[in-house]
Amino acid sequence: MNLNDAQIERYSRHIILGNVGVEGQEKILAGKVLIIGTGGLGAPVALYLAAAGLGTIGLVDGDVVDLSNLQRQVIHFTPDVGRPKVLSAKDKIAAINPDVRVITYETRVAAANIAGIIKDYDFIVDGTDNFAAKFLINDACVLGGKPFSHGGILRFDGQTLTYVPGQACYRCVFTAPPPKGAVPTCSQAGILGAVAGMLGTIQAAEVLRFLIGKGELLVNRLLVFDALNMNFRTVKFARNPACPVCGERPSITTLVDAEPAVCDLKSRGRG
Repeated sequence: MNLNDAQIERYSRHIILGNVGVEGQEKILAGKVLIIGTGGLGAPVALYLAAAGLGTIGLVDGDVVDLSNLQRQVIHFTPDVGRPKVLSAKDKIAAINPDVRVITYETRVAAANIAGIIKDYDFIVDGTDNFAAKFLINDACVLGGKPFSHGGILRFDGQTLTYVPGQACYRCVFTAPPPKGAVPTCSQAGILGAVAGMLGTIQAAEVLRFLIGKGELLVNRLLVFDALNMNFRTVKFARNPACPVCGERPSITTLVDAEPAVCDLKSRGRG
């Protein structure tokens, strides 16, 4: 791949980086990344990957833009309320960088469709907001041999890890979804809008470093931060031989849909 003059100018701040250069930028331009969820996390991931010149971005989301989304989902604007999120996001990506190819999937991932959606991508980004989807993405990526970035946010907190085949997966840390009623969603407990941006940009950086093959990814490490007090910590962990999906004797060999573990705050006296 030969960069033209416009690309050399556009990506000049990457090209002058010793660990990126022309070769690294060419790898980014050739990359194919799927973002599942174009909300609080998927929005900054998509914007930064588009600006970086990622060759192909896939967007998966079955929702439409709601007014309450705009507090944190920065890829959507007020006139987009009521529009499918994937189409709203596609327009913004085109406005940032028309060279980026965008493939949209106006649907939710499920056991029946996720393997077919992820199969042609180099890297998967989990930008979903429920545990059922997160465990499904993990299992599909492990079984399909796909690297992915997990991200989760709530209130002032964020967490992320990166999986690559052969290393510890999300289930090595969190074996199964929490019981129904145990953990609230952002719509129930709230989320500081900037927290989504903080974590989403970390996930975008993981994608880019994976594509150029530089630096130490968050593999076998869980990055956790508390934005209220601005504390960051990294928890190291190892692949669990008893993991139900990537362990020595896996019990999960096919994909199944799980019921979202929705927490009813009112029933717990917190509404």
